[in-house]
Amino acid sequence: MIIVCIALTVYLVLLFASVVMSWLALARSLPSYGPGRKVVDFIFGVTNPVFRLVRGVIPPIQFGAAALDLSPIIVFIVVGILRTVICG
Repeated sequence: MIIVCIALTVYLVLLFASVVMSWLALARSLPSYGPGRKVVDFIFGVTNPVFRLVRGVIPPIQFGAAALDLSPIIVFIVVGILRTVICG
């Protein structure tokens, strides 16, 4: 059970890192090569499939030319609830 708790906690950290990196990508470019790029690819590779599943059910809310993607918030809530239920 402790392994599941650790995995859920690590996934929450990866979710947070993914959100921060997506914001940073708007302001400046992320690494395009080297070890930094491998970290970015890993984090996005682990989180984006889950975000896409949620976006399939709840698409981003359009505000003219911009859109608000609720998938990270929903995934944070679901993983947080799972962690609370499983880990106590």
